[in-house]
Amino acid sequence: MYTSRKWLGLATVMLIALALGGIAGIHQVRAAVPAAAGTVAGLQFGTAQHINQTVWSAFYDSHKDVYIGTDVSDKSQAAALHINYAPLLAKAGTKALSPMYLVKGRSAAGQIAVYGSEPPDPAYSPLWQEIIVQWKAGAKAVLLTSDNQINGLAKKGTLTKHATSIVFNAPIVKVTK
Repeated sequence: MYTSRKWLGLATVMLIALALGGIAGIHQVRAAVPAAAGTVAGLQFGTAQHINQTVWSAFYDSHKDVYIGTDVSDKSQAAALHINYAPLLAKAGTKALSPMYLVKGRSAAGQIAVYGSEPPDPAYSPLWQEIIVQWKAGAKAVLLTSDNQINGLAKKGTLTKHATSIVFNAPIVKVTK
């Protein structure tokens, strides 16, 4: 049995871990309650299980959403992110993809990925085409929080965008506004 002091110590450690994860934009999600078997319209999906899962934050229209990364079409990214390498994702048609903007090189403090859509937007897809964003020499890096902002700065010539052939399967699991 835990005493009040042990509970307080455990709670403190958990708060510190959450705070550190939030600073890095990476969090651990763990559900404590087992789920029942999943069925939809008579289809048997199997028994649901809850596991520890790394999640990341990304901006969409100036607020943060939370997503999980499961698969990517680039072998080196798969290894670096500890997710599945799925080369066939690169063959997904462009209509199935949404843009995900990733800043490369210098950036403003707190910069994380930026999404071009979120649920329930009809343009939302959990399959993201990675678009590399870089600040031009002499341009002041500011915090990028929306695709409209990125597109506007690209039109002004402040930054460049380069669409890659990399497709990242990363469903948004929490929308915050």
